[in-house]
Amino acid sequence: MNDVEFGPIQPDAGRRLARPWAAGAALIAIAFAGSSCSMIDQFNPFGSEKYKMEVTPDTPASKTYDQGLQKLANGAPGEAAKKFTDLGKQYPSSDWAQKGQLMTTYANYQAGDYTSAVTSAERYLKDYPNSPDAPYVLYLQANAYYMQIPDISRDQENAGKALAAFQSLVQKYPTSEYVEDAKYKIDVTQDQLAGKEMSIGRFYLNRRNYTAAINRFRNVLQYYQTTRHAEEALYRLVEAYLGLGITDEAQTAAAVLGHNFPDSQWYQDAYNLLKGKGLSPHEFGQSWISQIWHTVVPS
Repeated sequence: MNDVEFGPIQPDAGRRLARPWAAGAALIAIAFAGSSCSMIDQFNPFGSEKYKMEVTPDTPASKTYDQGLQKLANGAPGEAAKKFTDLGKQYPSSDWAQKGQLMTTYANYQAGDYTSAVTSAERYLKDYPNSPDAPYVLYLQANAYYMQIPDISRDQENAGKALAAFQSLVQKYPTSEYVEDAKYKIDVTQDQLAGKEMSIGRFYLNRRNYTAAINRFRNVLQYYQTTRHAEEALYRLVEAYLGLGITDEAQTAAAVLGHNFPDSQWYQDAYNLLKGKGLSPHEFGQSWISQIWHTVVPS
């Protein structure tokens, strides 16, 4: 094989290398110049009617709103919620957006989509805290939590959230038309939460974990004293403290029970339980039971 010598690049080498490109470009130019317009359309995605762009005009806000109302009237609140949500997206930072957010909350609630109703209500109250419709939205939010309260055997997180929302409504808007129903549901949710505490307390009591049981019964007296569970909570405290051998607290629980519920069967059982130990109801003023009972103000 012959040796190939690589000499220095000649000054005009670059010009020679460029010429084939120039020739090719000229050929391409001639080819395009002689081609028909249809060929141009073939390479232009917007050149033919097939790819023609069309701009759809925005739907008037009033029409979208009316469509949402019509969906509600036709018994399709889920579809209505989508319409009202679209209204907020199409007209942000407007009165229509505010109306859309309000109606989205209502439609979600009517559809039984309580999780979405809560989320929509939170957004509304954050964006429009001074709106005249704020009490109603808070009421919807509270009811959305309320409708998700499970049976007493399960976690009561939603009951706690419903209670907090109803209490907030009563405190912030005491003259609102929704206050009366809110107060009723406060009583219901408190009873539910107290029932859960009692259920756990009895569980510990049956296993002779008296300290854990006492903590649960104490919660009932401290936070849910006005519920129907207060009587039993006092009686169970008698049982638990006798189990621990702390007789003065047991006597105090029985005395408070007898003073407030003298005709209660729970009191009769507490009285007999103490009597069997050679004790009687007696209130010791330093007891936490006595102090909580006399200082807690009913809601």
